[in-house]
Amino acid sequence: MSIWVCGEVLIDILPSGPVVGGGPANTAKALARLGYEVDFIDGISTDAYGVKAQKELSRDGVGLKLSLISDKPTCTATVNIDSTGSASYEFLINGSATFDFGKSWLPDAERLKPSVLHIGTLVTIIEPAASVLFDWAVKVGEFAPIVFDPNIRPSVMSDRETYVATVEKWVSISSIVKVSDDDIKWLYPDESFDEVAHRWIGAGVSCVVITRAARGLIGFTVNGMEEVAGLPVAVVDTVGAGDTVGAIVVEGILEHSVQGLTGQVLNQVLHRAAVAAGITCSRAGAQPPRKHELLEAMEK
Repeated sequence: MSIWVCGEVLIDILPSGPVVGGGPANTAKALARLGYEVDFIDGISTDAYGVKAQKELSRDGVGLKLSLISDKPTCTATVNIDSTGSASYEFLINGSATFDFGKSWLPDAERLKPSVLHIGTLVTIIEPAASVLFDWAVKVGEFAPIVFDPNIRPSVMSDRETYVATVEKWVSISSIVKVSDDDIKWLYPDESFDEVAHRWIGAGVSCVVITRAARGLIGFTVNGMEEVAGLPVAVVDTVGAGDTVGAIVVEGILEHSVQGLTGQVLNQVLHRAAVAAGITCSRAGAQPPRKHELLEAMEK
């Protein structure tokens, strides 16, 4: 059974030039580099950028048989890197292949039996794709756990109330939510991390993983909280770091089950995620570690 990763693959226009990006694509790439069977689900263009995306994802071992190949253009994201290495994004979305989702081509979970569905970022907020995907994900959730990463983009949806309602809807069908501290601060400025995490757990989420950049990660379950520190690293940029964490969370489900991610096991998964994200931050663009690189780093 393969891991399904659904969401956008796009082109990040970095100061150094165009590279293949998109949070979900980064997560798919991270999982494939760790040796897992991954099928990516998105509309991918036949234009030059789309061909570049197909080649790079395939080279890393990401399966594209469940994606729709389209002659519509590729979505692009102009990436601005600040003095700390943190990234912000400006997107060209309308009319792109990237958000061309339809019931007619989305894969049948009952027939194909994925092991996990990881979904998030822009495809969960941009209509009409988001509504199509939500109805589809509800059905997928009958057969596989869902990992949701809101990975919020206020430059695309600036209405906080609408964004919150959308995130809460996706949280309601998810087994695990991976979210950044900045996401929570923007969505819920009047709530603490603990309050948000426990509210989501009360609504049925098994585990909430919160990334905090250099300050490490926190994981919440009904059994309590686990915290790991960030690791010292020479940061080139943070592009793809959170997406790498998402990949390690999916790996944790495969190895321990959703219910198994608690206590010391969760702590170990969070530490592995911190190490993997640190490697990603040490490189330009979203370049997550390969299996041997992560193993070597874990042994240090």
